[in-house]
Amino acid sequence: MRILLAEDEVALAKAVVKILEKNNFSADAVHNGEDALLYLCDGNYDLAVLDIMMPKMDGITVLKKARAAGVKIPIIMLTAKSEIEDRVLGLDSGADDYLPKPFDSRELLARIRAATRAKTEPNTKIAFGNITLDRATFELSSPTGSFRLANKEYQLMELFLTNPRVLFSAERLLEKIWGFDTDAEINVVWVYISYLRKKLQSLCADVEIRVFRGAGYALEDRHDS
Repeated sequence: MRILLAEDEVALAKAVVKILEKNNFSADAVHNGEDALLYLCDGNYDLAVLDIMMPKMDGITVLKKARAAGVKIPIIMLTAKSEIEDRVLGLDSGADDYLPKPFDSRELLARIRAATRAKTEPNTKIAFGNITLDRATFELSSPTGSFRLANKEYQLMELFLTNPRVLFSAERLLEKIWGFDTDAEINVVWVYISYLRKKLQSLCADVEIRVFRGAGYALEDRHDS
């Protein structure tokens, strides 16, 4: 799952991104409202956390413009304001939840899980063929064994399993998993795809990440033509 964090306090934003990545989320941080709206409208995120007080454009305006543009992902408002009127304004403007600062990281993570619960499997598991990925434990398993996936491996496998037979270019995977502003080279995608292909082989999977030369990758049944 990829999360957009819009927070003008750079040190806080860096700390929150580290917390999210430690919990196997992918995250991008921006520090003003104009960038937040631009990133949101690119449609590359599963959830957003928006600070209300930001330069260039405040969070409520970003929220309203994003909803008007058709952005439907869950959005949590993050702010130092805690008055009832402010919370009501945020919720009435299209926010899914509201978290006042300062906050405990455990509460932020719980609110993220709650906001996305309707879009995930009730038992946290997704499967294709004889392969299952547990979103709670980050374990990829088959009847023959299991592996606990590292962050980027998990993000890639979750993307493939929630979109079986969908072709993703290497560039799209780099953008989706590593983010718009990553310094990573395109070959990092090839490396992690190789890791996952080897794990699937070790698990005797009846699915594979198929390489379409010059086009990209797709998770397919081994018996698909």
